[in-house]
Amino acid sequence: MIIVMTRYAQDEQIQAVVDKIRAAGLSEHVSRGTERTIIGAVGDERVFSPDAFALLPGVERAMRVVREYRIVSREVHPADSVVQVRGLSIGGPAIHVIAGPAAVETPEQMALSAQMVRQHGGKLLRGGAFKPRTSPYAFQGVGVEGLEILQQEARRQGLPMVSELLDVRLLDTFLEYDVDVIEIGARNMQNVGLLKEVGRINKPVILKRGPSSSLSEWLMAAEYIAAGGNHNIIFCERGVRSFETSYRNMLDLSAIAVMKRETHLPVIVDPSHAAGKAWMVPALAKAALAAGADGLMLDIHPDPANAWCDGEQALNPGEFALLMQQLSALATTLGRSLA
Repeated sequence: MIIVMTRYAQDEQIQAVVDKIRAAGLSEHVSRGTERTIIGAVGDERVFSPDAFALLPGVERAMRVVREYRIVSREVHPADSVVQVRGLSIGGPAIHVIAGPAAVETPEQMALSAQMVRQHGGKLLRGGAFKPRTSPYAFQGVGVEGLEILQQEARRQGLPMVSELLDVRLLDTFLEYDVDVIEIGARNMQNVGLLKEVGRINKPVILKRGPSSSLSEWLMAAEYIAAGGNHNIIFCERGVRSFETSYRNMLDLSAIAVMKRETHLPVIVDPSHAAGKAWMVPALAKAALAAGADGLMLDIHPDPANAWCDGEQALNPGEFALLMQQLSALATTLGRSLA
């Protein structure tokens, strides 16, 4: 930690900062300049909050040097990590596509969706059994029955299944139905109780970025999961809230580059929830791969016009097939493969 003293800081004020550093078992490095004195706390600075110094007399500001997040940081683990999901390596050279409808509706709809995913090269089947909606009157999902349908069709096609967990009370149910990847949605990114609970299990977790969350907050949310012992974390950028109304969310492509620098964990992108419109999804999906994403999460539906949820952003069978062909060619150009 670096503590910058004010220009007119007295010797006793500087000594008070030094004493506080030593009391925590750290050592200090004092640099006296012509206008400012700068004090460095040498050791594990995480024992302090910058506020512990910022409020002391004579202190102008205090700032951390190392990251607050330890386990998910690339500083601690320089090499890329790979998350294993039923034999799939997410985070390696191969790019994986997770696809499926926003919500499980009927066995017939999920059977067709699973066939689409398998036929066109998708590797994981997604489907929401429980849906967090802005309006309490909107379709909320078919519940536990949806998990049963999702499991049946995923296993039939040999695909790992992905579904969103909304409530910690449903975790045992998700484990009972052997959901391969548990998704923590944007609304729950900072639900600390939920993060701690999925940190105690040995299941891969997709952690979506909150609509108004900074990258630091997103990383710290992942640290809650990792601190519980579960390091099988996949970050998912899905767009952030902005002033623009032409699309649902603003896809933050810069976040992909920053996250790949800050963390060793895989980073995927959900262009469907960013766009909110199916016609935009292909462009955003290709841009995400070019920016370094390790995978994509796509909304697809056998009949988007009659979808019970988020039909406007879902790709139909023809659109999905074409996009997968384009993504395969792009991945090869980037020196990767669409596995």
